[in-house]
Amino acid sequence: MDISFEYFPAKTEQGTANLIRTHQQLMQAKPTFVSVTFGAGGSTQEGTLNTIIQLQQTGVNAAPHLSCVGATQDSIAQLLDSYKNQGVNRIVALRGDTPKDKQTKNSSFCYASDLVQFIRKYSGNHFLIEVAAYPEVHPQATSAQQDLQHFIHKVRCGADSAITQYFYNPDAFLYFRDQVKRTINIPIIPGIMPITNFHQLARFSDTCGAEIPRWIRHRLQSFGDDVNAIRSFGFEVVVSMCQNLLKEGVEGLHFYTLNQAEATLNILSEMNLKRNFPAN
Repeated sequence: MDISFEYFPAKTEQGTANLIRTHQQLMQAKPTFVSVTFGAGGSTQEGTLNTIIQLQQTGVNAAPHLSCVGATQDSIAQLLDSYKNQGVNRIVALRGDTPKDKQTKNSSFCYASDLVQFIRKYSGNHFLIEVAAYPEVHPQATSAQQDLQHFIHKVRCGADSAITQYFYNPDAFLYFRDQVKRTINIPIIPGIMPITNFHQLARFSDTCGAEIPRWIRHRLQSFGDDVNAIRSFGFEVVVSMCQNLLKEGVEGLHFYTLNQAEATLNILSEMNLKRNFPAN
């Protein structure tokens, strides 16, 4: 089964050192690939490229996130050329969020499907293209059915597989996967967010539209500032969910690490998916 991890580009030397240390720990899980995020409107474009180069030197298959909002075809083509020259063969293609301080009227792209189509036209089959999926429905979709059709269209534009937004309701993922597979056959990898900080998780979830089920939210709130209790409960919730997903035959698990290793390693260890490294 495939295991993969997501990182974000560090902005400081200390952050870079922490990321490399985290990556070295997680490499012991032998990930199929790691991905590196790309800021709104290209705000971390250079950081993403530099991080990809650093990670590839460790022997891992590193996949940059590529967002198209506010971008032109020329700017995307230049990025694709840069990544191709660095030996990158995998891209996570996203629409991205519109930055508040930038205009996007000159953008060549409206949706991620436009970006996927352009990558295929420009680069042929050089890149394996990952796209995003939203089991609980994209927060800007007008309906669940419309969202499903948009996803299917995006895949048909040339995507190879999909990674989902994180979730804590496996039934939502399984229903979405079954709906998709009635029409197209594509690997849909569940995105997994370890629970270590309730306030941070609540902020992320409110922003991206990922639901924290009521019973989980109330239990986490009841722990107040008890970090150990939050992490212990979060660990149980995420391990149980991952085990259920594996029983349902998912092709892999993609962990949103937030540039930290311990929580992800503990989950992998509990599921006997951790390979050849000592317990934390």
